[in-house]
Amino acid sequence: MTFILKLNILALFTLISISVIAQEKAVPVFKEGEAQVVEDFNTPKKWIRHDLFVETTFDTDGDGKLDRMHVDVTRPYQTDTEGLKLPVIYESSPYYAGVAPDVEGLFWDVKHELGEIGKERVHPEVVRKGNRPIISNSQIATWVPRSYIVVHSSSPGTGLSQGAPTVGGDNESLAPKAVIDWLNGRAKGYTEPYGNEEVKAYWSTGKVGMTGTSYNGTIPLAAATTGVEGLEVIIPVAPNTSYYHYYRSNGLVRSPGGYLGEDIDVLYDYIHSGDESKRAHNNTKIRDTEMKNGMDRITGDYNDFWAGRDYLNDMKPMKAALLMSHGFNDWNVMPEHSYRIYKKAKEMGLETSIYYHQLGHGGPPPVSMMNKWFTHYLHGIDNGIENESNKAWIVREDDKMENPTPYKDFPNPDAEDITLYLTSAAPEVGGLTTTKIPNQNTETLIDNFSFNGEALAKAEITSHRLLYVTPKLSKDIHISGVPKITVKLASSKPAANLSVWLVSLPWNEGRKVKITDNIITRGWADPQNNKSMTNGEPLELGKFYEITFNLQPDDQVIKAGQQIGLMIFSSDKDFTLHPKPGTKLAIDLDGTSLILPIVGGSEAFKDAIFID
Repeated sequence: MTFILKLNILALFTLISISVIAQEKAVPVFKEGEAQVVEDFNTPKKWIRHDLFVETTFDTDGDGKLDRMHVDVTRPYQTDTEGLKLPVIYESSPYYAGVAPDVEGLFWDVKHELGEIGKERVHPEVVRKGNRPIISNSQIATWVPRSYIVVHSSSPGTGLSQGAPTVGGDNESLAPKAVIDWLNGRAKGYTEPYGNEEVKAYWSTGKVGMTGTSYNGTIPLAAATTGVEGLEVIIPVAPNTSYYHYYRSNGLVRSPGGYLGEDIDVLYDYIHSGDESKRAHNNTKIRDTEMKNGMDRITGDYNDFWAGRDYLNDMKPMKAALLMSHGFNDWNVMPEHSYRIYKKAKEMGLETSIYYHQLGHGGPPPVSMMNKWFTHYLHGIDNGIENESNKAWIVREDDKMENPTPYKDFPNPDAEDITLYLTSAAPEVGGLTTTKIPNQNTETLIDNFSFNGEALAKAEITSHRLLYVTPKLSKDIHISGVPKITVKLASSKPAANLSVWLVSLPWNEGRKVKITDNIITRGWADPQNNKSMTNGEPLELGKFYEITFNLQPDDQVIKAGQQIGLMIFSSDKDFTLHPKPGTKLAIDLDGTSLILPIVGGSEAFKDAIFID
């Protein structure tokens, strides 16, 4: 009896021990709809980190073998010791292995006449950073402790990833798709770039979220447009959603802010850090043929080449939830890039929200906001984000990035378009009014790229711009939406730049100037494209043409005491080509107007006009 009793006690003790061990297994923890830091996962020295190569469905480097993408994985050790499966946060980039040096001649020459092309640029080689087993450490410290596995990959033709960079070509969508397929057991991963030893993602639940900034923010959208199963949510930050809109504007050859003379072939050279032995083939096929024949720096027209690099055209299969993030004063990847995709995603019925701030390039949503989106779509926690009545989160001018104001949507549903008309006074400053005054004069400006936009906006008298301002505001005005301008003009040459700035005056200067103080929004267009974006025609000298185009989206409060100014000029020193000064643009004021979306509409605007 004693022996049997001892055996029973031992068995009971064993069962209790097993139960305690089972209870002590590390599991995700959630509070108030967010994944919390789990100390058992917050153990960097114990994280399992390894790299591999995922096979794609394409061969873009011409070696007769399917290209493989270099992938790195960072995961809690419990995914091995306890059989734990977790969702994945994934970032892909062309930048992980370094970029080309900024040498003289890297960018296109912009000092030449419109309709011509500048001197040939140089093609620097990227010196690839070493054969690093870990591609990147971004995202890891934030998300691994919060019960996620973090995955990175180099995009095609960069780093240790095979293939060719195409800057928006199909392979840059299919590459992240292959990685997501591998995470779901539908594609093959290997331990070596040319080996046959397979790697399985046995630790993945198959649910994937993607994020990243700029080019790294473009790739999540690219992956989502394939409709790949398992990609549940994307959070793109300042993504380039159309390379046409990045390097052109309404038919005009226009550089992204800060990179005068950059074009798509420049970016190709900048990121081409892949296998040195494959670069000559890639250069011949992609840069020197496809890009050279399609990018068209002569006319700036929209064509099949650009249409193939516009993700708006590829959104039909997309089903991932979308939290978009952008800055209203991003003059590199301009805010239209995010808005056009957000708008389309809403029309498609996708779960969608947008976070805007008042700064420049970059700026992700607050970690708490991202956490809730990833927690809901990847861990399946019902935290209600899909039922929120507010779809837009906008950081107001004086607030911190982590403190956005919720709105029902962007544009603000309470915004109404008002039309403003011009009154003459050139070369001094004219008026901007809600009342259309007939029989206004035609006013003329003379192009001169040597004066930048700031100098033109500050000038009391100049022949190089036309400026029209509202009366001084007695109350704040809230602009929300996409301003639109119609300009009726004639040119003294067959081609001319057309630039438009909406400014807040008087121009604020000094160390305390905020990015929202002076420039409200901007826009550029080619008058040759007054009828068609795909077929611009030379202007007849002296003939008036009407062209209508959008300015960049904005949501900004213009303070009482300021004046809203519409500035029309020709060459924009920091963005457009620099033709020889002297082109004259005559503006028909009767045929020119500005549509401005104002919260509260015409009543709010009229109420804010200061009356002496």
